[in-house]
Amino acid sequence: MKISLFQSILFGAFGVSALIGLFIFATYTSHSTNNTVGNVVIWGTLPKSGMDAVLTSATKSNTAFKNISYVQKDPETLSTDLATAIATGNAPDLILSSQEDLLSLKKFIVPIPFSSLSVHTFQSSFVGEGNLFTIPGGAGYYGIPFLVDPLVLFSNRSILSSDGIASPPSTWEALTGLVPQVALLTPTQQVTRGLIALGTYDNVHDARGILSALFLQEGVPISSYTGNDILSANLGQANSSTVPPGQAVLGFYTQFADPSKVSYTWNPSLPDSQQAFLSGDLALYLGFASEARFLSAANPNLDFNVTPLPQPATAPVKSAYGLVYAFMIPRGAKNPAGAYQAALLLTSTPGQNVAAAATGLAPATLSALATIPSNDPVAAVSYAEALYANGWLSPTPGDTDRVFSSMIGSVISGGSTLNVALISAENALNPLLR
Repeated sequence: MKISLFQSILFGAFGVSALIGLFIFATYTSHSTNNTVGNVVIWGTLPKSGMDAVLTSATKSNTAFKNISYVQKDPETLSTDLATAIATGNAPDLILSSQEDLLSLKKFIVPIPFSSLSVHTFQSSFVGEGNLFTIPGGAGYYGIPFLVDPLVLFSNRSILSSDGIASPPSTWEALTGLVPQVALLTPTQQVTRGLIALGTYDNVHDARGILSALFLQEGVPISSYTGNDILSANLGQANSSTVPPGQAVLGFYTQFADPSKVSYTWNPSLPDSQQAFLSGDLALYLGFASEARFLSAANPNLDFNVTPLPQPATAPVKSAYGLVYAFMIPRGAKNPAGAYQAALLLTSTPGQNVAAAATGLAPATLSALATIPSNDPVAAVSYAEALYANGWLSPTPGDTDRVFSSMIGSVISGGSTLNVALISAENALNPLLR
C-alpha cells in the first residue's frame, strides 16, 4: 500500500512526539513543584465563554494562568483538526474533551504513565467516571479529569403543581404513572402537552445520554474491552430467568411513543424537547446540568426545578449518565510540561471551584465535591450526581446517534422486534468501536 507524503509526515510526527512525550513524563517529577506554566494553548469542546471566565478568574489569584489561552473547537471536526495541526507542527498544548470523543482522539494523545500519576493518586482524587480515561493494559491514563456534566431532571413547577403533584418523580416507575395525569391528548391522539420526551430519538434533545443512562442503570455496559483490549458492543446480553436487560430498556423507552399504551406522551411530529420545555408544553425534561443556565436565560419566566435523574425502583445503587471532561496532552505539543502543570492547577481544589462556578458543571475531584456552593440548587444536584455518574467508551457522537436513532426508529415503526433492533445496533456499533 502506498503512503502519501501527508501520511508520512503525520506518522513521523507521531513517532517523534511520542518519544518526546515519554521523556517529558519520565522527568516530570523535577517540574512538579515549579509553578511556571508558560504559554499553553487549550483546544476544547466546552463553550469559550465559560472557559475564558475560568481562566480570567483563576489568573486573579494565580498569575501562572496568565499565558493560558482557550480555543473552542467543534466536536465533529476536533480529531481531524488535531491531526492536521500535529502534521503541520501547530498542535495545541492541551485538549479538553469528554469521554464521548476519546476513541477518536486517543491515537493523538501522549499517555500519562503511572509513574507520573499513580493509580492510588488517581483513584483517591477523581470521581469514578474518570476511570474511562484509563489506558487498557496498564499503560497509564489518557487524561486528567476536570469537570462532570451529569444528566438531571428538569420539571415545570407550574404544570406539576396545577395537577396536584407535589414533587418530581424519583423513580422511572413513578414517572410512568404520571402520564395519564399530566399528558393532554386530542381525540385523534395528538399530543398537546406531554409529560416527558421519551420514545423517539431525533426530537429528544439529549436522547444519546438518556438511552445511555437507562442501559447503564440496568447493568448493560453498552461497550466493554475484550481480553485483547478490543472494544466490543454489548446491548443484548441474555438473562435466562428474566427479560434481557437490554430489551427491558428498549421496551421501556419506546412505550412513551406508542399510541396504544397508557404511557403514550410523545411522538416524532413534536418539536425538539428542549424547545417544548421552554415553551411550557412539556412537564418534565431530561437534560444535562449545564443546560440550567441556558434555560433560565432563554425563558426567564419559566419556573423550573432541578432534581436527580430518576432511578429504577429496585436499583441497589444509584447511577446517572455524565459527560466527564478531561485534559489530554496531544502529540506535538510545544509545551507539554507546562500543559501538565496547567492541568494540575486547574484540577486543584481552588481551580475546580473556579471552573465549576464559571461553567455550571460539577468538579471532577472528590475534594472539591465535598463542599457544595451555598444557595445553588443546581450544584446541590449535580455535585451529588457527579459522585455516581457513569459513562461508556463510544464511537463519535454523530456515529452513535445514527446507530441509536435507527434502533429506536425500527422499533416504534414496527419494523423490528426489540431483540432484532438490539442485535442490529450491536452489529453497527462493533466496527465503529474497533
